[in-house]
Amino acid sequence: MATPDLIHAAAAFGAAFLAGMINSVAGGGTLVSFPTLIWLGLPAVTASATNTVAIWPGALGGAWGYRRQLRTAAPRMLALLVPSAAGGVTGALLLRRTPPAAFEHLVPFLVLFATLLLMAQEPVQRRLKTAGAAAHTSPRWFAAAMLFQFLVGLYGGYFGAGIGILMLAALSILGLTDIHQMNGLKNVLAMAINGVAAVYFMAAGMVAWPYALIMAVAAVAGGYSMAGLALRLGRTTVRRIVISIGFAMAVSLFFRK
Repeated sequence: MATPDLIHAAAAFGAAFLAGMINSVAGGGTLVSFPTLIWLGLPAVTASATNTVAIWPGALGGAWGYRRQLRTAAPRMLALLVPSAAGGVTGALLLRRTPPAAFEHLVPFLVLFATLLLMAQEPVQRRLKTAGAAAHTSPRWFAAAMLFQFLVGLYGGYFGAGIGILMLAALSILGLTDIHQMNGLKNVLAMAINGVAAVYFMAAGMVAWPYALIMAVAAVAGGYSMAGLALRLGRTTVRRIVISIGFAMAVSLFFRK
């Protein structure tokens, strides 16, 4: 793919910078960066693969930030990395095999679905804080959680936006109640899902590298340098802004079809 001109490069940088900032505080940055690539003229499949590769480095900081909480997590939780990675690569394979025209048709619905998931995040997290009495630790429940995590990984490898709230729900089923520890585990599992998908997309030649490199730098810079501003705005305010952007992007993409 040809190198983007200055305007296109600036738009991609700005969207990824904002996505990195949003992801560092509230999650949902893909709802900004992915539709921007669509509007810049990239085919939907290429835009999804490029966005996954570009945004993934910014997730490292999120996982590192919860390293203390992760030290106290039960070792068996690491087993969830297996269905996460398996689901991620399966979703990536499915994306490659989806006809471009069909994926173009799905994009507005995927953006809308991810926006609705983000809307549900705070009510679900409030519920999770009081879920201790409903802890399920039997092998059968853990097997069910492994299967559910595979499906989350599949969706994550295919599209990705909104997987955080799905993983928080799965962790609550397993009886976890420390929301900070759950967020740490969520970030690690998301790194596995998006990491294997990103490797596959790169190997399959599905990435628009000029955009991916620009956006990767911007996402990391946004996550680190602008986290202070996002924190001053507050998690709730940032989420409301992202939800508004998500709905606006979904509507615009419906009309674009």
